[in-house]
Amino acid sequence: MSTVTAVPIAPVKRAYVLWLVVGLVFALVFAVALARAGDTGIVTTPSGLRYQVLKAGDVKGARPTDADVTLVNYEGRLVDGTVFDKSQQPTPLPVTGVVPGFSEGLKLMHKGAKYRFWIKPELGYGARATGPIPANSTLVFDVELQDFIPEATLRQLQMQQSMMRGMPGGDAMPGGMPGGR
Repeated sequence: MSTVTAVPIAPVKRAYVLWLVVGLVFALVFAVALARAGDTGIVTTPSGLRYQVLKAGDVKGARPTDADVTLVNYEGRLVDGTVFDKSQQPTPLPVTGVVPGFSEGLKLMHKGAKYRFWIKPELGYGARATGPIPANSTLVFDVELQDFIPEATLRQLQMQQSMMRGMPGGDAMPGGMPGGR
């Protein structure tokens, strides 16, 4: 049989233990802060559209559908920050009259909401360059949905408006859109 020789372990100074505990607490606090910083609220849909809710809006209300025309304020940028388009006033946009990623994003929103969309090239303009937008560009949009109505209702309002123009004194609302310019 073998004999085990006991070797005493030298005592550790309390200051070393204190520094070890302080270091572990600091590492834990840093890890928690880092985990929270990663929670940016950015959601990715199955199609690959990424979005962030900047302002929720009326979450109890309805959302636009493909049959609707939206009234939005928006700013479109490239990922480097270059602005390629910006509405100067609330702009009517048919839900199906925009790139697929923008359309998908609009259908996620409620009235009064403000979202940021990151539209990958496959949901934007793809491999073709369009004006100031280079081919294969990821588009970043900040969009505020002010209102929406069914496109059929908009067409009826426009027809009524054009009929009013044909009548004497019937040019009350210029611009051809509800509410004028």
